[in-house]
Amino acid sequence: MRRNALFLVPIVLLALAVLYLRWSAGGGSAVPEHFPVLEPAELGSVEPHAGAPEEVATFGSGCFWCTEAVFAQLKGVTRVESGYSGGAVPNPSYEQVCSGRTGHAEVVQVTFDPNQVSYPELLEVFWRSHDPTTPDRQGNDRGPQYRSVVFTHSERQKRLAEQYKQKIDAAQVFRAPVVTEIVPFTAFYPAEAEHQNFFANNPRQGYCRAVIGPKVEKLRQVFRDRMKGG
Repeated sequence: MRRNALFLVPIVLLALAVLYLRWSAGGGSAVPEHFPVLEPAELGSVEPHAGAPEEVATFGSGCFWCTEAVFAQLKGVTRVESGYSGGAVPNPSYEQVCSGRTGHAEVVQVTFDPNQVSYPELLEVFWRSHDPTTPDRQGNDRGPQYRSVVFTHSERQKRLAEQYKQKIDAAQVFRAPVVTEIVPFTAFYPAEAEHQNFFANNPRQGYCRAVIGPKVEKLRQVFRDRMKGG
């Protein structure tokens, strides 16, 4: 019996570690099922048309490993790059950003074809894939680098993001008001090579298996018609 009990110890410890990782990163939180969308009348007259060039969107929603993995799955998204935005230090390192003293947020820069996926659709995925009600925090990750933020590249992006945020609050989708910052984009600094495509390159890493994988799977179920390979 004693030998069997000792055999179970590492299994129990592993299970507890997985549960902690999911809790600490918010990976176990449910994707909101009922979510408002911007109606055609709210979108304005400037819409994508055939042959329109690719556009860029920049989002911060906690650890950029998770955010990158989510947006990389979407049809119409041609490139996702992890990096840093919103701070005062040029070309910061990961260690500098993690200190919380540079003012940067961990973000992803999303290049997309507006004829295949619209900016409001990206906003919907953004807000449904993290908790936008916790200032400077996602799960147990705390600090300004993990804040919920939309960096807008145009007046249209700013208008749509602000309208959408107001609509989410009016619909009381979350238990608390959305605290997502909506600010003009100024600069993007790519993260180090080891942070790019992290989920795709490290599928068996503990954090990927415990946190990112379940989150991506949830979103694939919710947005199955918008996912690549779907």
